[in-house]
Amino acid sequence: MTSPQYTQLNCTINGKEIHKMIDVRASLTDVLRNDFSLTSVKKGCEVGECGACTVLINGEVFNSCIYLAIWAEGKEVRTLESLQGPNGELSDIQQNFIDETGVQCGFCTPGIIMSAVEIQESGNDYTREELREHLSGHLCRCTGYQNILNAVEKTIKK
Repeated sequence: MTSPQYTQLNCTINGKEIHKMIDVRASLTDVLRNDFSLTSVKKGCEVGECGACTVLINGEVFNSCIYLAIWAEGKEVRTLESLQGPNGELSDIQQNFIDETGVQCGFCTPGIIMSAVEIQESGNDYTREELREHLSGHLCRCTGYQNILNAVEKTIKK
């Protein structure tokens, strides 16, 4: 049953088809965190500036804090949780962030990794400067960007 404030959302989240009544005013960040406990999607600035809430929608990065959940209707949404192996193994990009010391507090890391996944899955070869530009929508106050760039570069050069 729908009302003006609520509607059914039908989409795929991390490979699982979902059918959920949601508030039409809810951001995708809120739905992912509150309704599906996908806490890798961080609430940072909530205005699309910091990148902490970055997810992939149909293979493209979006700031989920400024993306209404209803816009995900019929789409495939991926969060950092989608990268986990069947026994909890880390993906290559996650391991490279650890190996290259691209993580300190970790708050920004899930969003940056999802942008790196988009880069990796594009199959394109990027220069370091192009990688820097692709990752420019993320703010990191701890690590510094060189180690993050090293981790992304290491992943796509494999």
